Amino acid sequence: MTDAAAPAPIDPTGALLTLTGPDRPGVTATLFAALETAGARSIEVVEVEQVVVHRQLVLGVVVREVGGSGSLADRLAPLVAGVAERTGMHVTVEPASATPAPEERTARHHVIVLGRPVPPAAIAGATRAIAGVGGNIEAIRRLSDYPVTSFELTVSGAGSTELRTALGTVAAETGTDVAVEQTGLARRSKRLIVLDVDSTLVRGEVIDELAARAGRAAEVARLTAAAMNGELDFEQSLRARVAVLAGLPVGVLDEVREHLVLTPGARTLIRTLQRLGFRCGIVSGGFSQITDPLAAALGLDFAAANTLEVADGKLTGGLVGEVVDRAGKARALARFAAEYGIPLEQTVAVGDGANDLDMLNAAGLGIAFNAKPVVREQAHAALNQPYLDAVLQVLGFTRDEVLDAAPAE
Repeated sequence: MTDAAAPAPIDPTGALLTLTGPDRPGVTATLFAALETAGARSIEVVEVEQVVVHRQLVLGVVVREVGGSGSLADRLAPLVAGVAERTGMHVTVEPASATPAPEERTARHHVIVLGRPVPPAAIAGATRAIAGVGGNIEAIRRLSDYPVTSFELTVSGAGSTELRTALGTVAAETGTDVAVEQTGLARRSKRLIVLDVDSTLVRGEVIDELAARAGRAAEVARLTAAAMNGELDFEQSLRARVAVLAGLPVGVLDEVREHLVLTPGARTLIRTLQRLGFRCGIVSGGFSQITDPLAAALGLDFAAANTLEVADGKLTGGLVGEVVDRAGKARALARFAAEYGIPLEQTVAVGDGANDLDMLNAAGLGIAFNAKPVVREQAHAALNQPYLDAVLQVLGFTRDEVLDAAPAE
Protein backbone atom coordinates (compact mmCIF):
# COMPACT_ATOMS: atom_id res chain seq x y z
CA MET A 1 0.00 0.00 0.00
CA THR A 2 1.26 3.47 -0.85
CA ASP A 3 0.43 6.82 0.65
CA ALA A 4 -1.98 9.02 -1.27
CA ALA A 5 -0.40 11.96 -3.07
CA ALA A 6 -0.48 15.17 -1.06
CA PRO A 7 -2.97 17.71 -2.42
CA ALA A 8 -1.50 20.68 -4.26
CA PRO A 9 -1.15 23.75 -2.03
CA ILE A 10 -3.82 26.42 -2.45
CA ASP A 11 -2.96 30.00 -3.42
CA PRO A 12 -5.58 32.23 -1.73
CA THR A 13 -4.76 35.08 -4.11
CA GLY A 14 -5.61 32.85 -7.09
CA ALA A 15 -8.94 31.66 -8.46
CA LEU A 16 -10.04 29.14 -11.07
CA LEU A 17 -13.12 30.09 -13.09
CA THR A 18 -14.78 27.35 -15.14
CA LEU A 19 -17.45 28.11 -17.71
CA THR A 20 -19.45 25.46 -19.59
CA GLY A 21 -22.43 25.50 -21.93
CA PRO A 22 -23.48 25.89 -25.58
CA ASP A 23 -20.82 27.68 -27.60
CA ARG A 24 -21.67 31.00 -29.23
CA PRO A 25 -19.88 34.27 -30.01
CA GLY A 26 -19.18 36.70 -27.18
CA VAL A 27 -19.10 34.32 -24.19
CA THR A 28 -15.36 34.58 -23.56
CA ALA A 29 -15.47 38.34 -24.12
CA THR A 30 -18.21 38.72 -21.50
CA LEU A 31 -16.20 36.82 -18.88
CA PHE A 32 -13.02 38.82 -19.41
CA ALA A 33 -14.87 42.14 -19.55
CA ALA A 34 -16.30 41.35 -16.12
CA LEU A 35 -12.83 40.47 -14.80
CA GLU A 36 -11.50 43.73 -16.22
CA THR A 37 -14.18 45.74 -14.40
CA ALA A 38 -13.74 43.86 -11.15
CA GLY A 39 -9.97 43.84 -10.99
CA ALA A 40 -8.79 46.92 -12.84
CA ARG A 41 -4.99 46.62 -12.65
CA SER A 42 -4.86 44.30 -9.63
CA ILE A 43 -5.91 41.06 -11.35
CA GLU A 44 -3.62 39.25 -13.77
CA VAL A 45 -4.44 36.33 -16.06
CA VAL A 46 -2.26 33.31 -15.26
CA GLU A 47 -3.67 30.58 -17.49
CA VAL A 48 -6.43 30.11 -20.08
CA GLU A 49 -7.66 26.88 -21.68
CA GLN A 50 -10.65 26.74 -23.99
CA VAL A 51 -12.07 23.89 -26.04
CA VAL A 52 -15.29 23.27 -27.94
CA VAL A 53 -16.55 19.69 -28.02
CA HIS A 54 -19.53 19.10 -30.29
CA ARG A 55 -20.60 22.75 -29.96
CA GLN A 56 -20.26 22.69 -26.17
CA LEU A 57 -17.79 25.21 -24.75
CA VAL A 58 -15.49 24.44 -21.83
CA LEU A 59 -13.43 27.45 -20.69
CA GLY A 60 -11.05 27.50 -17.75
CA VAL A 61 -9.33 30.67 -16.53
CA VAL A 62 -6.87 31.06 -13.67
CA VAL A 63 -6.40 34.59 -12.35
CA ARG A 64 -4.34 36.01 -9.52
CA GLU A 65 -4.71 39.22 -7.51
CA VAL A 66 -1.48 41.17 -7.28
CA GLY A 67 -0.90 42.25 -3.69
CA GLY A 68 -4.20 40.77 -2.61
CA SER A 69 -5.05 39.11 0.67
CA GLY A 70 -7.76 36.69 1.69
CA SER A 71 -9.72 34.56 -0.77
CA LEU A 72 -9.96 35.95 -4.29
CA ALA A 73 -12.44 33.19 -5.17
CA ASP A 74 -14.85 34.45 -2.53
CA ARG A 75 -14.61 38.03 -3.78
CA LEU A 76 -15.26 36.93 -7.38
CA ALA A 77 -18.40 34.95 -6.49
CA PRO A 78 -20.81 37.84 -7.27
CA LEU A 79 -19.03 38.45 -10.57
CA VAL A 80 -19.42 34.79 -11.48
CA ALA A 81 -23.14 34.93 -10.76
CA GLY A 82 -23.48 37.96 -13.03
CA VAL A 83 -21.58 36.31 -15.89
CA ALA A 84 -23.74 33.21 -15.59
CA GLU A 85 -26.90 35.32 -15.78
CA ARG A 86 -25.74 37.34 -18.79
CA THR A 87 -24.45 34.37 -20.79
CA GLY A 88 -26.81 31.60 -19.74
CA MET A 89 -23.73 29.44 -19.09
CA HIS A 90 -22.80 27.43 -16.00
CA VAL A 91 -19.95 29.30 -14.27
CA THR A 92 -18.08 28.25 -11.12
CA VAL A 93 -15.20 29.75 -9.15
CA GLU A 94 -12.89 28.06 -6.66
CA PRO A 95 -9.47 28.73 -5.13
CA ALA A 96 -6.61 27.93 -7.50
CA SER A 97 -3.70 25.65 -6.72
CA ALA A 98 -0.31 27.23 -6.39
CA THR A 99 1.71 27.18 -9.61
CA PRO A 100 4.45 24.53 -9.41
CA ALA A 101 8.03 25.73 -9.50
CA PRO A 102 9.85 25.09 -12.81
CA GLU A 103 12.07 22.43 -11.26
CA GLU A 104 8.97 20.39 -10.33
CA ARG A 105 7.86 19.98 -13.94
CA THR A 106 8.43 16.53 -15.41
CA ALA A 107 9.03 15.09 -18.86
CA ARG A 108 6.01 15.33 -21.16
CA HIS A 109 4.94 13.16 -24.06
CA HIS A 110 2.34 13.10 -26.78
CA VAL A 111 0.40 9.83 -26.96
CA ILE A 112 -1.46 9.44 -30.26
CA VAL A 113 -4.28 6.90 -30.47
CA LEU A 114 -5.40 6.05 -34.03
CA GLY A 115 -8.04 3.72 -35.41
CA ARG A 116 -10.85 3.25 -37.86
CA PRO A 117 -12.81 3.50 -35.64
CA VAL A 118 -11.40 4.23 -32.18
CA PRO A 119 -13.50 2.16 -29.72
CA PRO A 120 -14.02 3.26 -26.10
CA ALA A 121 -11.87 0.32 -25.04
CA ALA A 122 -8.86 1.92 -26.73
CA ILE A 123 -9.20 5.19 -24.82
CA ALA A 124 -10.02 3.34 -21.60
CA GLY A 125 -7.02 1.07 -22.01
CA ALA A 126 -4.68 3.92 -22.94
CA THR A 127 -5.73 6.07 -20.00
CA ARG A 128 -5.41 3.14 -17.57
CA ALA A 129 -1.98 2.30 -18.95
CA ILE A 130 -0.83 5.91 -18.62
CA ALA A 131 -2.00 6.08 -15.01
CA GLY A 132 -0.40 2.70 -14.34
CA VAL A 133 3.07 4.01 -15.15
CA GLY A 134 2.59 7.21 -13.17
CA GLY A 135 1.53 9.44 -16.04
CA ASN A 136 -0.95 12.29 -15.82
CA ILE A 137 -3.07 13.39 -18.80
CA GLU A 138 -2.92 17.17 -19.14
CA ALA A 139 -4.87 17.60 -22.37
CA ILE A 140 -6.66 15.64 -25.09
CA ARG A 141 -7.48 16.86 -28.59
CA ARG A 142 -8.74 15.25 -31.77
CA LEU A 143 -6.25 15.33 -34.62
CA SER A 144 -8.34 13.78 -37.40
CA ASP A 145 -11.60 12.12 -38.28
CA TYR A 146 -10.56 10.94 -41.76
CA PRO A 147 -9.17 8.68 -43.12
CA VAL A 148 -8.55 7.52 -39.56
CA THR A 149 -9.80 8.90 -36.27
CA SER A 150 -6.95 10.01 -34.04
CA PHE A 151 -6.57 11.65 -30.66
CA GLU A 152 -3.52 13.23 -29.07
CA LEU A 153 -3.07 12.98 -25.30
CA THR A 154 -0.48 15.22 -23.66
CA VAL A 155 1.01 13.25 -20.77
CA SER A 156 3.40 14.24 -18.00
CA GLY A 157 5.18 12.25 -15.31
CA ALA A 158 6.09 9.05 -17.19
CA GLY A 159 9.08 7.86 -19.20
CA SER A 160 9.13 7.03 -22.91
CA THR A 161 10.05 3.37 -22.48
CA GLU A 162 7.42 2.74 -19.81
CA LEU A 163 4.72 4.44 -21.88
CA ARG A 164 5.58 2.57 -25.10
CA THR A 165 5.63 -0.79 -23.33
CA ALA A 166 2.33 -0.27 -21.51
CA LEU A 167 0.56 1.24 -24.51
CA GLY A 168 1.86 -1.41 -26.91
CA THR A 169 -0.22 -3.95 -25.02
CA VAL A 170 -3.29 -1.74 -25.33
CA ALA A 171 -2.79 -1.40 -29.09
CA ALA A 172 -2.51 -5.16 -29.52
CA GLU A 173 -5.62 -5.82 -27.44
CA THR A 174 -7.84 -3.19 -29.07
CA GLY A 175 -6.69 -3.29 -32.69
CA THR A 176 -5.75 0.38 -32.65
CA ASP A 177 -2.40 2.11 -33.05
CA VAL A 178 -0.72 4.02 -30.26
CA ALA A 179 2.38 6.16 -30.82
CA VAL A 180 4.48 7.95 -28.20
CA GLU A 181 6.62 11.03 -28.82
CA GLN A 182 8.33 13.46 -26.52
CA THR A 183 6.96 17.00 -26.58
CA GLY A 184 9.17 19.92 -27.52
CA LEU A 185 10.64 21.61 -30.53
CA ALA A 186 12.12 18.37 -31.92
CA ARG A 187 8.69 17.08 -32.87
CA ARG A 188 7.87 19.95 -35.20
CA SER A 189 11.43 20.40 -36.45
CA LYS A 190 11.38 17.35 -38.74
CA ARG A 191 12.44 18.37 -42.25
CA LEU A 192 13.14 15.20 -44.26
CA ILE A 193 11.26 11.95 -44.75
CA VAL A 194 12.47 8.71 -46.30
CA LEU A 195 9.96 6.09 -47.41
CA ASP A 196 10.54 2.44 -48.19
CA VAL A 197 8.85 1.49 -51.46
CA ASP A 198 7.59 -2.11 -51.59
CA SER A 199 4.63 -2.64 -49.21
CA THR A 200 5.05 0.92 -47.92
CA LEU A 201 4.79 3.54 -50.66
CA VAL A 202 3.26 0.99 -53.04
CA ARG A 203 1.22 -2.10 -52.45
CA GLY A 204 2.95 -5.45 -52.82
CA GLU A 205 6.52 -6.42 -53.68
CA VAL A 206 7.92 -5.59 -57.12
CA ILE A 207 10.23 -8.59 -57.17
CA ASP A 208 7.27 -10.89 -56.61
CA GLU A 209 5.59 -9.37 -59.67
CA LEU A 210 8.73 -9.90 -61.73
CA ALA A 211 9.09 -13.47 -60.47
CA ALA A 212 5.50 -14.21 -61.50
CA ARG A 213 6.42 -13.27 -65.06
CA ALA A 214 9.36 -15.66 -64.84
CA GLY A 215 7.15 -18.49 -63.58
CA ARG A 216 8.94 -18.58 -60.19
CA ALA A 217 6.44 -16.70 -58.02
CA ALA A 218 6.07 -19.17 -55.14
CA GLU A 219 9.81 -19.67 -54.73
CA VAL A 220 10.57 -15.95 -54.68
CA ALA A 221 7.63 -15.13 -52.40
CA ARG A 222 9.04 -17.50 -49.77
CA LEU A 223 12.46 -15.87 -50.00
CA THR A 224 10.94 -12.38 -49.81
CA ALA A 225 8.90 -13.21 -46.70
CA ALA A 226 11.91 -14.75 -44.96
CA ALA A 227 14.05 -11.70 -45.73
CA MET A 228 11.40 -9.21 -44.55
CA ASN A 229 10.93 -11.17 -41.32
CA GLY A 230 14.66 -11.06 -40.66
CA GLU A 231 15.12 -14.81 -41.13
CA LEU A 232 17.56 -14.49 -44.04
CA ASP A 233 20.44 -12.13 -44.78
CA PHE A 234 18.94 -9.52 -47.08
CA GLU A 235 21.75 -9.39 -49.66
CA GLN A 236 21.94 -13.16 -49.89
CA SER A 237 18.17 -13.37 -50.31
CA LEU A 238 18.12 -10.53 -52.83
CA ARG A 239 20.78 -12.08 -55.06
CA ALA A 240 18.98 -15.44 -54.95
CA ARG A 241 15.70 -13.82 -55.95
CA VAL A 242 17.25 -11.71 -58.70
CA ALA A 243 18.98 -14.78 -60.16
CA VAL A 244 15.63 -16.34 -61.07
CA LEU A 245 14.84 -13.32 -63.23
CA ALA A 246 17.59 -14.14 -65.72
CA GLY A 247 16.32 -14.04 -69.29
CA LEU A 248 13.31 -11.80 -68.70
CA PRO A 249 13.01 -9.08 -71.37
CA VAL A 250 13.76 -5.62 -69.99
CA GLY A 251 10.34 -4.45 -71.17
CA VAL A 252 8.82 -6.41 -68.28
CA LEU A 253 10.11 -3.68 -65.95
CA ASP A 254 7.95 -1.11 -67.73
CA GLU A 255 4.91 -3.39 -67.48
CA VAL A 256 5.35 -3.87 -63.73
CA ARG A 257 5.98 -0.18 -63.14
CA GLU A 258 2.83 0.81 -65.01
CA HIS A 259 0.76 -1.49 -62.81
CA LEU A 260 2.10 -0.22 -59.48
CA VAL A 261 -0.63 0.82 -57.04
CA LEU A 262 0.22 3.53 -54.54
CA THR A 263 -0.75 2.91 -50.94
CA PRO A 264 -3.86 4.95 -50.04
CA GLY A 265 -2.81 8.31 -48.63
CA ALA A 266 0.65 8.26 -50.23
CA ARG A 267 0.06 11.30 -52.44
CA THR A 268 -1.56 13.22 -49.57
CA LEU A 269 1.41 12.50 -47.29
CA ILE A 270 3.99 13.58 -49.85
CA ARG A 271 2.05 16.63 -51.05
CA THR A 272 1.41 17.86 -47.53
CA LEU A 273 4.99 17.45 -46.35
CA GLN A 274 6.39 19.06 -49.50
CA ARG A 275 4.18 22.11 -48.96
CA LEU A 276 5.46 22.25 -45.39
CA GLY A 277 9.05 22.38 -46.65
CA PHE A 278 10.06 18.74 -46.16
CA ARG A 279 12.56 17.00 -48.39
CA CYS A 280 10.86 13.76 -49.46
CA GLY A 281 12.39 10.68 -51.02
CA ILE A 282 12.55 6.90 -51.23
CA VAL A 283 15.18 4.36 -50.26
CA SER A 284 14.43 0.88 -51.53
CA GLY A 285 15.88 -2.60 -51.53
CA GLY A 286 14.12 -2.88 -54.88
CA PHE A 287 15.28 -1.70 -58.26
CA SER A 288 16.19 1.71 -59.64
CA GLN A 289 14.57 0.90 -63.00
CA ILE A 290 11.29 0.97 -61.05
CA THR A 291 11.96 3.53 -58.33
CA ASP A 292 13.63 6.30 -60.33
CA PRO A 293 10.64 6.85 -62.67
CA LEU A 294 8.32 6.57 -59.64
CA ALA A 295 10.29 9.26 -57.80
CA ALA A 296 10.17 11.51 -60.85
CA ALA A 297 6.41 11.04 -61.24
CA LEU A 298 5.82 11.97 -57.59
CA GLY A 299 8.22 14.92 -57.68
CA LEU A 300 10.47 13.46 -54.96
CA ASP A 301 13.81 14.99 -54.02
CA PHE A 302 15.90 11.82 -53.95
CA ALA A 303 15.86 8.06 -54.50
CA ALA A 304 18.21 5.16 -53.85
CA ALA A 305 17.77 1.52 -54.89
CA ASN A 306 19.56 -1.46 -56.39
CA THR A 307 20.14 -1.68 -60.14
CA LEU A 308 19.35 -4.77 -62.18
CA GLU A 309 21.99 -5.77 -64.72
CA VAL A 310 20.76 -5.75 -68.32
CA ALA A 311 22.49 -7.22 -71.40
CA ASP A 312 21.12 -7.55 -74.93
CA GLY A 313 17.70 -6.33 -73.81
CA LYS A 314 17.32 -8.95 -71.10
CA LEU A 315 17.90 -9.23 -67.35
CA THR A 316 21.05 -11.20 -66.58
CA GLY A 317 19.99 -12.25 -63.09
CA GLY A 318 22.68 -10.04 -61.53
CA LEU A 319 23.01 -6.62 -59.92
CA VAL A 320 25.19 -3.63 -60.76
CA GLY A 321 26.98 -1.57 -58.11
CA GLU A 322 26.63 -1.43 -54.34
CA VAL A 323 23.73 -3.36 -52.85
CA VAL A 324 21.18 -1.28 -50.93
CA ASP A 325 20.58 -3.65 -48.03
CA ARG A 326 19.70 -3.02 -44.38
CA ALA A 327 22.92 -1.11 -43.67
CA GLY A 328 22.79 0.51 -47.10
CA LYS A 329 19.37 2.02 -46.38
CA ALA A 330 20.70 3.65 -43.22
CA ARG A 331 23.71 4.98 -45.14
CA ALA A 332 21.41 6.40 -47.81
CA LEU A 333 19.34 8.19 -45.17
CA ALA A 334 22.49 9.71 -43.67
CA ARG A 335 23.77 10.68 -47.12
CA PHE A 336 20.61 12.47 -48.16
CA ALA A 337 20.28 14.21 -44.79
CA ALA A 338 23.87 15.46 -45.09
CA GLU A 339 23.26 16.60 -48.68
CA TYR A 340 20.43 18.86 -47.52
CA GLY A 341 22.15 19.93 -44.30
CA ILE A 342 19.54 18.29 -42.07
CA PRO A 343 20.56 16.62 -38.77
CA LEU A 344 19.47 12.98 -38.46
CA GLU A 345 17.33 13.83 -35.43
CA GLN A 346 15.21 15.97 -37.78
CA THR A 347 14.48 13.09 -40.16
CA VAL A 348 11.63 10.59 -40.41
CA ALA A 349 11.87 7.08 -41.87
CA VAL A 350 8.96 4.79 -42.73
CA GLY A 351 9.23 1.11 -43.62
CA ASP A 352 7.82 -2.36 -43.09
CA GLY A 353 10.63 -4.92 -43.29
CA ALA A 354 13.61 -6.06 -41.23
CA ASN A 355 15.91 -4.47 -43.81
CA ASP A 356 14.41 -1.11 -42.78
CA LEU A 357 15.38 -1.41 -39.12
CA ASP A 358 18.76 0.35 -39.28
CA MET A 359 17.16 3.22 -41.20
CA LEU A 360 14.23 3.45 -38.77
CA ASN A 361 16.54 3.48 -35.76
CA ALA A 362 18.91 6.05 -37.31
CA ALA A 363 16.12 8.53 -38.03
CA GLY A 364 14.83 10.98 -35.46
CA LEU A 365 11.49 9.20 -35.81
CA GLY A 366 11.21 5.68 -37.23
CA ILE A 367 7.70 4.50 -38.10
CA ALA A 368 6.87 0.86 -38.81
CA PHE A 369 4.05 0.82 -41.37
CA ASN A 370 1.95 -2.36 -41.53
CA ALA A 371 5.20 -4.01 -40.57
CA LYS A 372 6.42 -7.43 -39.56
CA PRO A 373 6.37 -8.10 -35.78
CA VAL A 374 10.14 -7.75 -35.41
CA VAL A 375 9.95 -4.28 -36.96
CA ARG A 376 6.95 -3.11 -34.92
CA GLU A 377 8.72 -4.09 -31.72
CA GLN A 378 11.86 -2.05 -32.48
CA ALA A 379 10.53 1.06 -34.26
CA HIS A 380 9.78 4.31 -32.42
CA ALA A 381 6.14 4.10 -33.54
CA ALA A 382 4.00 1.57 -35.41
CA LEU A 383 1.03 2.12 -37.72
CA ASN A 384 -1.20 -0.75 -38.77
CA GLN A 385 -3.77 1.38 -40.57
CA PRO A 386 -4.00 0.99 -44.38
CA TYR A 387 -3.51 4.73 -44.96
CA LEU A 388 -0.02 6.13 -45.36
CA ASP A 389 -1.13 9.69 -44.58
CA ALA A 390 -1.77 8.58 -40.98
CA VAL A 391 1.94 9.36 -40.61
CA LEU A 392 0.86 13.02 -40.54
CA GLN A 393 -1.05 12.48 -37.31
CA VAL A 394 1.96 10.79 -35.71
CA LEU A 395 3.84 13.97 -36.59
CA GLY A 396 1.13 15.97 -34.81
CA PHE A 397 -0.64 17.50 -37.81
CA THR A 398 -4.41 17.83 -37.65
CA ARG A 399 -6.82 17.04 -40.44
CA ASP A 400 -7.55 20.75 -40.84
CA GLU A 401 -3.84 21.49 -41.29
CA VAL A 402 -3.63 18.77 -43.96
CA LEU A 403 -6.57 20.32 -45.81
CA ASP A 404 -4.98 23.77 -45.52
CA ALA A 405 -1.83 22.39 -47.17
CA ALA A 406 -3.81 21.02 -50.12
CA PRO A 407 -3.32 22.89 -53.40
CA ALA A 408 -6.09 25.23 -54.47
CA GLU A 409 -8.47 23.79 -57.06
